[in-house]
Amino acid sequence: MNFDFTIIAEYWQLIISGIPLILEISFICAMMGTIIGLSTAFLRRKSKILEKVIAAYIDIFRGTPVYVQLVFFCYGLCSLFPSLNNVSPFVWALIVFSLNSGAYLSEIIRAGVEGIDKGQIEAAKALGVSRKDIAKDIVVPLAFRNVLPAVVNEFITLTKETAVVGVIGLHDMMYYSDAVTSKFYSFFEPLLVVFVAYYIMNKVLSLLGKWVERKLKYD
Repeated sequence: MNFDFTIIAEYWQLIISGIPLILEISFICAMMGTIIGLSTAFLRRKSKILEKVIAAYIDIFRGTPVYVQLVFFCYGLCSLFPSLNNVSPFVWALIVFSLNSGAYLSEIIRAGVEGIDKGQIEAAKALGVSRKDIAKDIVVPLAFRNVLPAVVNEFITLTKETAVVGVIGLHDMMYYSDAVTSKFYSFFEPLLVVFVAYYIMNKVLSLLGKWVERKLKYD
């Protein structure tokens, strides 16, 4: 067993310098995913055609690994349409993870909307409140409150799923870990740093998520 602590001591800061990129992608995509999920949850009720299109989108993105989606969009589509090579890997990551997150959140938000007390909606209708105002002032706020813990969990899930962005050249922790491994031909030490960093980061985010959930219960 050849454990070299000097690799960790010298390169741990380089490896964890990939954390801001992970959090940036995760935060943006969680927000975009929420918007996509909210939009699709309402749009699928507009017509049968929209419902089928949205159902197909959800089925495709929930039925394939995010790694495959990322490579397919960034490399597969770019090989078919060369003009897409002008799109940066960062933008591809945002597109793929937002669509993937939106597919999962669409079902979550739909359940949140269906879980709203119908009495409040009926009371608003009886008072002559328009459908637009009911959706804006009653349905969306209550649905979002119902699903906010799930959105926080989706953000945490995204931080773990983004571990694959190094495959398209983005400088996350795995990218730097692979660079250190290539230099020393040692896998364990850099991966140990990544392992511990991900655990601590997601533990903190999980505690924050539970705090938000408690606040929602008592507010």
